[in-house]
Amino acid sequence: MDISALKFDEKGLIPVIVTDTETKKVLTLAYMNRESLAVSMEKGLCCFFSRSRGELWLKGETSGNYQHIVSLTADCDGDALIAEVRKDGPACHRGTDSCFEYPVFDGPEPRGFSYEGLMELIAGRKTEKKDGSYTSYLFEKGIDKILKKVGEESTEVIIAGKAGDKKDTVYEIADLAYHVMVLMTEMGISLDDINRELASRHVIDHKVKQEKMT
Repeated sequence: MDISALKFDEKGLIPVIVTDTETKKVLTLAYMNRESLAVSMEKGLCCFFSRSRGELWLKGETSGNYQHIVSLTADCDGDALIAEVRKDGPACHRGTDSCFEYPVFDGPEPRGFSYEGLMELIAGRKTEKKDGSYTSYLFEKGIDKILKKVGEESTEVIIAGKAGDKKDTVYEIADLAYHVMVLMTEMGISLDDINRELASRHVIDHKVKQEKMT
């Protein structure tokens, strides 16, 4: 979409939903005017319009928590934007990862699965032991037991893969992923640590439109 087709409101503003390119988490809701949008596109950094101060606001200029733009996407009506970013630090002025950290209502539908949610659950079983919990049992037994299970599950993946059994391989990979996440929690390794490591190996060759691992 050409930016000239974007629809700014009567105050000359357009709402921007900012998301983390790695976690896909919503970080904040801010506003841009035409000038701040132009600055954002020129610098590759989120520049908003502060409604309270009535001036442009380059996110991170004072805090160092810059938001590097990966993409800007308009909605179907052209009156709202999503900014996918790679952030240098907390998005919220209160120091939290996201501005959206305050639950208001939990509906009856269960939450969808996420690796972040599973990591939180695993971490909870480490800090607060629960009777009958297999995860708590692994932490009680320590690193040697956890490493043994990672080794066993790796072998199971190999056996299932060699047999060409897709369903069984999926099952065993899930087991392996869980035990690796237990190991990560035991060693203080976060999903962000893994994301950063993978990102450091990831190169996009725009000339040939291929993705490569260096």
